[in-house]
Amino acid sequence: QVQVVESGGGLVQAGGSLRLSCVASGSIFSTHTMGWYRQTPGQQRELVAVISSGGSINYADSVKGRFTISRDGAKNTVYLQMNSLKPEDTAVYYCALHSQNDYWGQGTQVTVSS
Repeated sequence: QVQVVESGGGLVQAGGSLRLSCVASGSIFSTHTMGWYRQTPGQQRELVAVISSGGSINYADSVKGRFTISRDGAKNTVYLQMNSLKPEDTAVYYCALHSQNDYWGQGTQVTVSS
């Protein structure tokens, strides 16, 4: 059974930074794509960034140049470095391991105050 656990959310002022971490248990981390998503109340969950097992990366246009996704295979961990945060980045951020069965974390709240 794969478990995905996010951490690192919190309250930050606009212009500040946060780093989210996501640890995936099990041996399949290194061979699967990992992604960060976010959701606000009443809205659909949206892609923030994904990174493949080979290191290919895609970002949502809204975060390009501000957010950086990376992964550490030795730690089964994927990171999301978020800089120059804006109030519109406020959301619950979810991590996912994409396989035949997608595995999602419980989410971590990020709040950016103006």
